[in-house]
Amino acid sequence: MPTGVMLRVNPSTDNAIDGLIADARRVHELGVRQIWLAQQVDIDAIAVAGLIGAAVPGLGVGTAVVPINPRHPLLISAAAQTAQAAAHGNFSLGLGLGARVIEHHAFGIDRTNTVQRLREYLQVLRGAFEKGDATFHGDEYSIDVQWPVRVAGGTPIPIYVAAMGPKALQVTGELADGTLPYLAGPRTIGEFIVPTINDAAESAGRPQPRVIAMVPVLVSDDVEAARKTAAEQLAFYATIPSYQKVIAREGVSDLTDLAAVGSEDQVRTKLQTYLDAGAADVVLSPLQPERADDLERTWAVAASL
Repeated sequence: MPTGVMLRVNPSTDNAIDGLIADARRVHELGVRQIWLAQQVDIDAIAVAGLIGAAVPGLGVGTAVVPINPRHPLLISAAAQTAQAAAHGNFSLGLGLGARVIEHHAFGIDRTNTVQRLREYLQVLRGAFEKGDATFHGDEYSIDVQWPVRVAGGTPIPIYVAAMGPKALQVTGELADGTLPYLAGPRTIGEFIVPTINDAAESAGRPQPRVIAMVPVLVSDDVEAARKTAAEQLAFYATIPSYQKVIAREGVSDLTDLAAVGSEDQVRTKLQTYLDAGAADVVLSPLQPERADDLERTWAVAASL
């Protein structure tokens, strides 16, 4: 999988989907071969990934990430297989465990047994994707469906989980194809995430998973201003318990230390530390720049890696 970039809705566009497809075409022209989309409440990431995959042939498309709790695994399976068929085999499904407080306010749900839910979720998806059979009976899900659960013409769908804690990494190593950690720094990746997920996969007899580090990036000639912008935009994550733990594990007091900020060369140097730590690849997650051309500079950096 090549180095990728996150795409986000441009609020200045008249049509969000047209704008995302236009941005996808542009990053592809620059040489980027993989884009990722976050699930929002204004667009559906899996649907848009399929639309982009159909509109820009050869471009890898994926979600980073779709929370598992608000949507049943059968619905995710159907949506993912539709996107995979539309993208002609270039779709990757990225899932997340979700933040409990945020989901309670947004959806009125308060899910417990998160790791068990993740395990059963992945088991249902594996059954649907690999066997065409979603029949499953567990503690969190009970499924006995008589209709087809596999889309004709589809191809295998890689599954990634935004896992960063030890239990979630264990399940991910056993049942998924890799992890998409965000704000997990090089030390955390090298000393904790890579060995934990690799050990789990080896014990389960599965191939070595991919650790794809998602890194906040802001390419700018004004480093001081860019770091201030990064600090403001990343401050929210310091309030979420799961991110607090991974930030503490890295041993940094300033969240901007986990971002790649500055000139093209400074950003490349920072991203290389993630690869040197053992990440299989990186995803550049652009922070909102002050100038529009700074975003295109970020895309160009991704294409150069």
